[in-house]
Amino acid sequence: MDNNIRCIAIDDEPLALEVIRKFCDRLGFLSLSVYSDPEEGLEHILSSKPDLVFLDIEMENVTGLSIASRLPDETCFIFTTAYLNYALDGFNLDAVDYLHKPFSFERFKTAVEKATRRIGYQRSSSSSQAVQRMIVVKQEYNNVNIPLDDILYIEAMEGYCKIFRVSGGYVLSRLLLKNIAAMLPADEFQRIHRSYIVSKSKIDSYTKQSVRLTSGAILPVGRLYRS
Repeated sequence: MDNNIRCIAIDDEPLALEVIRKFCDRLGFLSLSVYSDPEEGLEHILSSKPDLVFLDIEMENVTGLSIASRLPDETCFIFTTAYLNYALDGFNLDAVDYLHKPFSFERFKTAVEKATRRIGYQRSSSSSQAVQRMIVVKQEYNNVNIPLDDILYIEAMEGYCKIFRVSGGYVLSRLLLKNIAAMLPADEFQRIHRSYIVSKSKIDSYTKQSVRLTSGAILPVGRLYRS
């Protein structure tokens, strides 16, 4: 894994950002940009796609939870907050870790180590898929190879996902949508709803409310995914 990890920290408290900056400098392999304006920070996350995000939860005009819900699915992020009551919400959003302020350097280091393991897995998966041009998922007791070009769209169910194929039918796998999203190249697939991911090349037309695929299927667009 490349030792350099690009990071963005969002917090409306300058002192909190300074602590994160000092801790990143001590570790030596984290390249950090900081933002006190959450919307500006989000804009830079969407444009630069950093490896890791440090995100405060309680900010003046917006919560870190709402910012996290707007991050690309593959974004690896750590919540930083002075409020313990948000811990469950943080993990429900798939945060790597939850740092309770004021946190020590050792606790910060542990959280970053968790993040680097996930980032390493994502990078190796992306590299493997680039060569194979397919994903492998388990259906019951079988491993099923699905070429990326054969994926029409993916629908989340309770604890399962249906992967609809251009060639017909679907594969039912016991995977969460976020886990399948991490296996797919982000420039070829788009999450349009909490329950749907579509292949960009299979989109026939779209509005703010729905997407029509080349197969004729019409899928809803979630409010958080309209942009």
